[in-house]
Amino acid sequence: QVQLVESGGGSMQAGATLRVSCVASERSFSTYNMGWFRQAPGKEREFVAGISWTGENTYYEDSLKSRIAVSRNNAKNTLFLQMNSLKPEDTAVYYCAATEGHYISAREHDYTYWGQGTQVTVSS
Repeated sequence: QVQLVESGGGSMQAGATLRVSCVASERSFSTYNMGWFRQAPGKEREFVAGISWTGENTYYEDSLKSRIAVSRNNAKNTLFLQMNSLKPEDTAVYYCAATEGHYISAREHDYTYWGQGTQVTVSS
């Protein structure tokens, strides 16, 4: 069982760049396809980005793909998310998750392991 811990959230100004990280407790991290999700206040959790276990393939939410990039460093058991040109509507708790499935998925039900989340607050 892999444990995931996110970091890098906080309070930011609109227009800034967000960089969040997710560190896994196990070397098996390198065998999981990974995803980033977020949950805004009063809203359901939504998919942000996903990346294959090799890092070769990525998948982004359409409305965000012009501003985000997901990457990973398997040697350091770490997943990254960068989001540019932050907007107040990006305010949310950002979660990383690992899926045992064979494909990158945008469905949260496909993910087995979740981090506790990191709060990101964007002010105008």
